[in-house]
Amino acid sequence: MADTTIRLFQGRISFQVNLKTLSTIMIATLIFIAIFMISLCSGSSTYHIFDVLNTLWSPETSPHNFVIYQLRLPRILVAIMAGSALAVSGLILQKVIRNTLASPDIIGVTSGASVGAVLFISTLTGSLSADWLPTVAIIGAGLTAILIYVLAWNQGVTPLRFVLTGIGLAAALNAIATMIIVLSPNSVRMEAYIWLTGSVYGSSWIEVSNMLPWMIFLPCSLVFSSQIQALELGDATATSLGVSVQKYRLVLLAISSVLAGCAVAFAGGIGFVGLIAPHITKKLVQGSFISCVILSSLIGAMLVMAADWIGRVSFLPQDLPAGIFISGIGAPFFIYLLYRNRH
Repeated sequence: MADTTIRLFQGRISFQVNLKTLSTIMIATLIFIAIFMISLCSGSSTYHIFDVLNTLWSPETSPHNFVIYQLRLPRILVAIMAGSALAVSGLILQKVIRNTLASPDIIGVTSGASVGAVLFISTLTGSLSADWLPTVAIIGAGLTAILIYVLAWNQGVTPLRFVLTGIGLAAALNAIATMIIVLSPNSVRMEAYIWLTGSVYGSSWIEVSNMLPWMIFLPCSLVFSSQIQALELGDATATSLGVSVQKYRLVLLAISSVLAGCAVAFAGGIGFVGLIAPHITKKLVQGSFISCVILSSLIGAMLVMAADWIGRVSFLPQDLPAGIFISGIGAPFFIYLLYRNRH
């Protein structure tokens, strides 16, 4: 079936839609809703779906308000936003850098955010409000992205040099984060370690309201859909089409860094979401960048939400970090990608 092109805002946002893409997104949305409801219904205590719907509709009068509305719902919403942010961050990197192994955790952006956040938790928690944590994490991610860009620069930045520089810097930053945790006081060491593993445990409506404004960068990426599609064709082709390659690569890298830093700040060092979600998206749809953003957001949200649910219900009464289960899938997936691209 022929694609239909839709243009918005005087052509600044344009995308193609076909029946297969729409049906794929609709199916993903239904699966997303199912995981969302299962996560709300089950845990240390299980509730009927009608009790959950009644609580969502009228939380003030529901006898299950505290568990469903105050404990589970904000935790799930943080997981959704973190998963979406990491997925779109990885999608942007893979499109712009043109490397299937690129993701915010592998090239070091997430590691930079983790160093900033761990340093804040270990040394500044007593003197500064916790509201500064997202800002510090995003600054860490941004500085890391800039450092990668500078170190990889040689009359421009090539995708391969950028990825290799990022992988080396990620190893160094992970070592620094571990050293900070080891040297931290015992009172905050375990908190920092659990956070570094990746967990949305204890998320409240405060975290939801603080994280929501940062998510504006997710739809902001759609404004550059035409530039991203041009960059996918290669630097020479993009330049011939009138796209300032280095300028837009830097702008998109900044958006990716903010999304990754935001996710790390509120959900910890959850890895591999930015690698897995874009790859699943590419297998399911071959449409425009906007279609890929929507589907990647849904898949990333489902990954973190499902991992958090498994951590809550599988080992009761313990509550394990979601990052453990995503890493269990992501590490073999990364090895598979390395093997597939060995030549």
